[in-house]
Amino acid sequence: MTASFAAFIARTLAISEKQTTKTIELLEGGATLPFISRYRKEATGGLDEVQVGAIQDELERLTELAKRKETILKAIQEQDKLTPELKQRIENSWDGTELEDIYLPYKPKRVTKAEIARKRGLEPLAQLILLQKERTVSNRAESFITGEVPTAEDALQGARDIIAEWINENEEARNLVRQSFGHTAVIQSKVIKGKEEEGAKYRDYFDFSEPLRRSSSHRILALMRGEAEKILKVSLSPDAENCVERLKRRFVKAQNEAGEQVSMAVEDAFKRLLKPSIETEYVRLSKAKADEEAIRVFAGNLRQLLLSPPLGQKRVLGVDPGYRTGCKLVCLDAQGSLLHNEAVYPHPPQNERSKAAAKVAQLVASYAIDAIAIGNGTASRETEEFITNIRYDRKVQVFVVSENGASIYSASKVARDEFPEYDVTVRGAVSIGRRLMDPLAELVKIDPKSIGVGQYQHDVDQTALKKSLDQTVESCVNSVGVNVNTASRHLLTYVSGLGPALAQNIVDYRTEHGPFLSRRELLKVPRMGEKSFEQCAGFLRIAGGKDPLDNSAVHPESYPVVERMAADLGCKVTELIADKELKKKLDLKKYVGETVGMPTLLDIMEELDKPGRDPRQTIQVFSFDPTVKKIEDLKEGQILPGIVTNITNFGCFVDIGIKENGLVHVSELADRFVNDPAQIVSIHQHVQVKVIGIDLTRKRIQLSMKGMN
Repeated sequence: MTASFAAFIARTLAISEKQTTKTIELLEGGATLPFISRYRKEATGGLDEVQVGAIQDELERLTELAKRKETILKAIQEQDKLTPELKQRIENSWDGTELEDIYLPYKPKRVTKAEIARKRGLEPLAQLILLQKERTVSNRAESFITGEVPTAEDALQGARDIIAEWINENEEARNLVRQSFGHTAVIQSKVIKGKEEEGAKYRDYFDFSEPLRRSSSHRILALMRGEAEKILKVSLSPDAENCVERLKRRFVKAQNEAGEQVSMAVEDAFKRLLKPSIETEYVRLSKAKADEEAIRVFAGNLRQLLLSPPLGQKRVLGVDPGYRTGCKLVCLDAQGSLLHNEAVYPHPPQNERSKAAAKVAQLVASYAIDAIAIGNGTASRETEEFITNIRYDRKVQVFVVSENGASIYSASKVARDEFPEYDVTVRGAVSIGRRLMDPLAELVKIDPKSIGVGQYQHDVDQTALKKSLDQTVESCVNSVGVNVNTASRHLLTYVSGLGPALAQNIVDYRTEHGPFLSRRELLKVPRMGEKSFEQCAGFLRIAGGKDPLDNSAVHPESYPVVERMAADLGCKVTELIADKELKKKLDLKKYVGETVGMPTLLDIMEELDKPGRDPRQTIQVFSFDPTVKKIEDLKEGQILPGIVTNITNFGCFVDIGIKENGLVHVSELADRFVNDPAQIVSIHQHVQVKVIGIDLTRKRIQLSMKGMN
């Protein structure tokens, strides 16, 4: 089966069959996407993570389809209706829609009008009418009159019900209606009477109509959410008149009484059976397509957020700002451990500004603080102004940090386990401080849906969303690499080949035996077998260990190659790493072998140049316009600094230092046409924006980046 899958997937994805077969073998052998794309380039022909993921997705789809075929074949076999031709058709079909169409006539039915008519003996009459050879059928209908069929018209009605069902189950008819939906379907929405005030946010859709093929994913999801909230009535309709006309051309063969009966059956089949069925199908397909696009956007945003520049191992003062409840302060050491916490009250109603300033200055001095992280929630701007105006005994950088999801983390079991003796406010401030030090390490503790960079994330297929986001987190964690001696269980969970149980075992072993001194020592961790070690070792780092390669992305299986290189040059591995001129003397072709090819050797050389290098960019300090504190301070034409907080298909949202984020519509992102906003902006990018619209009533701000960046 795998061989036939490989050929089919290769054609579908335009990847060679050899590459596809090798990738499937690796996946079925338990290899992960990051491992395959990083350490098995020779086997896959250099496929990247996206291509390997596409093969995995298609393999899963075909596997599920194969199971569905077995169910269908068994069901038809039990009815004694499985002919060799039908069996071959089912076995050769790899299209889910086509498969269900083939199965439809054999599918167990509820009690339908056609089923009732059959039980009343009207199927022969239906067959007679459908042939359309008899000029008059009303006389023939009289012979079917019984106690259950009192009149000839009742007999004809029953026959039409049977014909309508036959038309509905006809593959050609269903494809004809599908084509019509594909080319002419219009999606419409109307507000439900009396829901105008409650559904004000859906005002744009109160009387809305648009061709389905032009409808964007975010609009479809908005319409469906409005319908789910019982604000909107949404419908999907093709050009019904044209559709019925085409069906009649297919099924009405004679201009006689029988033809008229078939014509009536066609109209009934379309209105009662085909249109609702294909409409449901198209709604499902449109939703799936919209979901896929929304998930793609969300995953892209999440990747950018997780790979945000880290401050690194610095001593940080985390600040969770607030008015009445005060600003929660936490002092963290360079590893993110909590050293001290307390609250100050520089803002109304207490206004203890001098006392609070003295306390912050004292904490900065006492704990040798390098940087201050301020959450961007309530009182953030006032707190930033207060913090930056304090005189310190050292140079201290001040950063405003997104606190999206911090409240989710602070109330979670993860936070309770980390800080059982502290309340949610302290945990939230710790999360803010740690996000500055290493966004990736901290954000993996939070459900990605709560991080605030999604588009209708609660409306899309949750299983598909979780899978995509988990893969994104896994990809980011493994691309950066993880220090096995400092990483939390949550971060280790996402390392290739580990998972929650092994991650916990690593932490427990570390607690009991102290820091790992080499990668090989990982094999002493309970339940760490050779396969798990193979998958995870290259992504785990050991700084200051016995072997300098343990702090690099060079996989242990390639250590002998590096050692041979050093031996050939008459130097140690440490000298080979340190001396660029030495590396230039190597002829890589000498080291090509059965399992080590040029792609791996080039990766090794790149890693030896900068072992353990963090691929993330360097963090930059940012300041908002000090004259803008609230939406009322804005004026059209103002040019302001901002930070991109979220990217959607219709544009991006920018934090300009007030409660409300502004929207840069896709048409205002650049002086040229923009198809995908992600090609222009990235999460946390510092940008210049112009205010072009202010709606104080709806608290909406329109911004432009044209000519700004």
